Amino acid sequence: MRFAIPTPTTSAFEIGPLTIHFYALCIIVGVAAAIWLGNKRFCAYTENGHGVVADVAIFAVPAGVIGGRIYHVLTTPEDYFGRDGNLLDVVKIWNGGLGIWGAISLGAVAALISYRYMARKKALPSFLVFADAIAPGLLIAQGIGRWGNWFNGELFGRPFNAPWALEIPEYARPPSFESFETFHPTFLYESFWCFAVAAILIALGNRRKAGFIFSQYVLFYAVGRFFIEGIRIDRAHEWAGLRLNQYIAILTVAGALTSLLKISRGAR
Repeated sequence: MRFAIPTPTTSAFEIGPLTIHFYALCIIVGVAAAIWLGNKRFCAYTENGHGVVADVAIFAVPAGVIGGRIYHVLTTPEDYFGRDGNLLDVVKIWNGGLGIWGAISLGAVAALISYRYMARKKALPSFLVFADAIAPGLLIAQGIGRWGNWFNGELFGRPFNAPWALEIPEYARPPSFESFETFHPTFLYESFWCFAVAAILIALGNRRKAGFIFSQYVLFYAVGRFFIEGIRIDRAHEWAGLRLNQYIAILTVAGALTSLLKISRGAR
């Protein structure tokens, strides 16, 4: 076999009585990076912004994790309910299974509520300004978080033979793909896409109509996710040749384009 990216042989390590899962560690590192960058950017928007991003994250991050897990469980109920399911696995988020659409949705609701509460006590700009400030950081957090899928050996794409292909051990290969050794590293594609879009949004600066940067974040991420999702071979609900997450991506793109249209009309 030619050179390929190997799947790590372990997804966790132990420190005394504690077991540290790399999937969870990637999420924690991503959140820390998002808070740092978000705080730096938000302070550029307002002199009262110091500490606001971290305070909002106290509510938004747990809500995002819960929302992501709920979305995953609802879209793959056979893994948790019924004869072949295990209900206790619902809480085992370290094994993977956080749907980004649910994480963004519930996390955004928690962020909106907590930010508006803080805005009553401080002279803070609108929530859309706050959303613009944290958008690049969210992408970086998502890009880092995707490496947790690498450690878990999950969510890879179709069989693929290239120097950057991902080597998957036989026990982790889906049914009917046991004879293939290397696959598309979709975690890597999505990670690089998130980092690239984050760089673009940072380069756009902060002299934009409120909501423009965040809408761009939603638009670009959804476009990339649509194509990356089409490469994946993990079990998913499909209709007319498209996976469920691809339909969600299409709806998300439509919503982002509508938002950008309203913002551009307001700017004129």
